Amino acid sequence: MTFVYGPVPSWRLGRSLGVDPVPLKICNWNCAYCQLGRTQPVVNERRDYVPIDLVLAELRETLATHATDEIDWITFLGSGEPLLHAHLGEMLRAAKAMSPIPVALLTNGSLLFHADVRAEVAVADAVMPTLDVGSAELYRHLNRPHPEVTFDRHVQGLIAFRDEYQGRLWLEVMLVNGVNDSAPALDALASWLARIRPDEIHLNVPSRPSVEPWVHAPDRALRQRAAEILGRVAPVRVPTRTTGAFELGRCEDLVEGILGILQRHPMSEHELMRTLAHRTPEHVREVLTALERGGRAQVVVRDGTAFWVSAAAAFPSERSSRPVPELPSA
Repeated sequence: MTFVYGPVPSWRLGRSLGVDPVPLKICNWNCAYCQLGRTQPVVNERRDYVPIDLVLAELRETLATHATDEIDWITFLGSGEPLLHAHLGEMLRAAKAMSPIPVALLTNGSLLFHADVRAEVAVADAVMPTLDVGSAELYRHLNRPHPEVTFDRHVQGLIAFRDEYQGRLWLEVMLVNGVNDSAPALDALASWLARIRPDEIHLNVPSRPSVEPWVHAPDRALRQRAAEILGRVAPVRVPTRTTGAFELGRCEDLVEGILGILQRHPMSEHELMRTLAHRTPEHVREVLTALERGGRAQVVVRDGTAFWVSAAAAFPSERSSRPVPELPSA
């Protein structure tokens, strides 16, 4: 499969069948915390990045090989920003017509200031846009958007979408140590969230390989303070440990199946071994050797944890990406 993958375990969506409507890494943000590497270049043009008929054919084929109780959500997300596909709305409607399984959309939400985009995605049962910060300055620092995707357009689009949308609006916040976890930064964010009125706030911290090595998760006390401040606006949910392995589907080539997941979901070595737990030790060694030597996957280390990611993803080394040069000790 090229565009459909999983189901993969999700702390919010259970067994989530992923549908990826854009190639790696077509996005109008270049977030410092992104698990898929740097966006090179940042793009903001809506067009048909992948053939819609092939996406829907794969989705139909995958749904035919799974019972409805084996998948909790059909989730449009993946290698970049889904809203950049010019016919995303058609894909969402087709997915709804294929199955009674609810459809979710993970998006940065930056194009929701366009009325036609809001109308396209309103068919989804749940929409999960992102708002990490409460000011244009922090927006440029953390999300690093395309010049046309301004902070004002972003928040006004979210407000307008809430006014029109009848489904579940779950707003994501990525909390980054020393960037948006101070009391003033959280108060500013809460002020905007109060105007957007999400049904839930999903408070995330970096847990996969952030593109910039200076990105770290706040400690527990700072996370608790964030939950208390943002919880004055709407119920706050925090990540729980997901269980279960990534499903490789009925792929004939195990290496290709793993690479298809890594392009959207980098895996720690623990997750990778758990996914391959039902294979023989000899087969596992063959797969890991093929990943390492084939030049199509790479290992990125963040905070002492090794993650397997797509070789096409641009991850700077820690040495070349320090935000401030280290000074020699006295």
